[in-house]
Amino acid sequence: MRPTTLLVRRAALLLPVLLLPVLTACGSGDGGAVAAGGASPAPTADPVAAVRTVETVAALLPAKVREAGTLRVGSSIGAPPGAYYPDGQGKPPAGQDIDLADAAAKVLGLELERQDASFETILPALGSGKYDLGTGNFGVTAERRKTVDFVTYINDGQGFAVKTGNTRLKKPVGDLTELCGLTVGTSAGTTFEATLDAQRGVCAKAGRKPYRVSVFSESGALNTALRQGRIDVVMSTINGLRHQAAQPAAGTTFLGEYHRLDVGFAFAKGSELTPAFQAAVNQLIKDGTYARILEKWGTTASAIEKSEINPPEHARS
Repeated sequence: MRPTTLLVRRAALLLPVLLLPVLTACGSGDGGAVAAGGASPAPTADPVAAVRTVETVAALLPAKVREAGTLRVGSSIGAPPGAYYPDGQGKPPAGQDIDLADAAAKVLGLELERQDASFETILPALGSGKYDLGTGNFGVTAERRKTVDFVTYINDGQGFAVKTGNTRLKKPVGDLTELCGLTVGTSAGTTFEATLDAQRGVCAKAGRKPYRVSVFSESGALNTALRQGRIDVVMSTINGLRHQAAQPAAGTTFLGEYHRLDVGFAFAKGSELTPAFQAAVNQLIKDGTYARILEKWGTTASAIEKSEINPPEHARS
């Protein structure tokens, strides 16, 4: 059987497509996305089309899941290259996260019931059983691993960007003291928000004015704040910010990587699904589908050699 992806949309949770989404919470990464420009067409390559069920991998699924044949996915749709709406809301989403989830499901002989959800609501909903898994460029951190299990599929992480022409911050951010006195915009419920909150005291220790943090729930509002100068710099995903800065209409400049993080599909703690999804991702790596998906979305530099379950968080160099 060739699985199809079923889209269940809840209008109240859809983010307004104000501008081209070009960034995710670690959104789409890692949650929110920065948007800019007009509609962005999806690449035409379709590496997922050739994927078939691999019975030895599907056999790792719990019997009740194989019998049901479907999984409920809480999906944060933010911006390319992770997940976005190339043809507008109401049409199927596209992106790296979408392709990898669909490909893994096909290896497992499953269909996905994708439910759009705001990034910060997905991980708590896994524990309640609302979703079987979550996607949204979720960075794997020690804090999140206390309540959620992850199956990794890419290595992304945290970076910064400014409005092109910004004169207050011109070089890669290697230390958060470089943000002292500035207003940093980021997305709610993300690793970026957690990092900025945890390090709030660094400026005082350095005898400097603290940075301020503005948190946004919607990508359009975050981008508007950057364009209007209400925030000085955005902290978001490496791949998303790099993708955005490559679009001339976006008017942003990528300031480089700050901290790399593994990114994974998210599951309720103790989920029986994780071994099967790990094997499915590793099958995609083995047969070359994984590389073709990353090439399609321009994220080859973030490839992993093998999928892992709950790897330790990378130490920042």
